[in-house]
Amino acid sequence: MHVIVDLCVVPMGVGVSVSKYIAVCERVIRDSGLHSNLHPHGTNIEGEWDDVMAVVKKCHEVLHDMDVIRISSSMRIGTRTDRKQSMLSKVQSVEEKLRSE
Repeated sequence: MHVIVDLCVVPMGVGVSVSKYIAVCERVIRDSGLHSNLHPHGTNIEGEWDDVMAVVKKCHEVLHDMDVIRISSSMRIGTRTDRKQSMLSKVQSVEEKLRSE
């Protein structure tokens, strides 16, 4: 099943700045070969369900390996069965409507 996930990973107890940990997760996501888009509050990832969930798990594993004891992640997950949709096609649909206003 194709899925689009908005993932937000929050390493806890590591101080105010978490960017070095997010960079590690982002490397895991990019190395997976899945299509992704980093944004200020997380990363959008699209692909097959099991592949995406494996990347989420790997993010947690690598952070725990960096001695991050606690991680809080949240995800918004979207699937549909009537047609295949990508992150890009969703954005393009809204952009088209904005142009036609």
